[in-house]
Amino acid sequence: MARLHLFDLDGTLLHGTSAPVEISRQLGLESETVALDREIAAGLIGPPEYAQRVHALWAGLTETHVSAAFDGAPWLSRIREVWAEIRRQGDYCAVVSLSPSFFVERLTGWGAHAAHGSLFPAVPFTRPVDPAGVLSAAAKVVVADRLCQEFGVTRADCVAYGDSSSDTELFGVVPVSVAVNADRHLRGLATHTYAGKDLWDAYELVRHVQ
Repeated sequence: MARLHLFDLDGTLLHGTSAPVEISRQLGLESETVALDREIAAGLIGPPEYAQRVHALWAGLTETHVSAAFDGAPWLSRIREVWAEIRRQGDYCAVVSLSPSFFVERLTGWGAHAAHGSLFPAVPFTRPVDPAGVLSAAAKVVVADRLCQEFGVTRADCVAYGDSSSDTELFGVVPVSVAVNADRHLRGLATHTYAGKDLWDAYELVRHVQ
């Protein structure tokens, strides 16, 4: 049976940062977004409010900014190699993130079968962000179930990779999980733990686990 590998983005594929912070850095608004990241991590705001506030910060955002943020971000090494190996094994890989869809979806160009983020309008913005399209920890499970149906697998065939509270619900419904540079929210939930900057080493923990 094929397996579906589900990857978080912020703090997991990106080391020590988030896509919104990397985007905001291009606009000189890094500190404002780091503060928002702290608020959502502390549970002071939820994903819809976070999305609306970063959307407001990014009034001057262009595709050039997004490309620079993506290309200059501190990605873990060997992401593309891991996804190529997953494909070679006949398995599937997908990214499911609370970060903006226009950033997350670029990862299909690196070999992900699918990439889902919070639904933002196209850049440059001419419309507000719809809170109904913003993902949450619970929504990650809904997306995962939809991907399972698409790829002909079940939750029992899934491996999840994550780092924080937004991954707790997904970790709770799949049999195999890898906490990657994770915070206290995933302690005791993950079946494997990895600290470092090379995705291949994290993948090796579950590569041969059935």
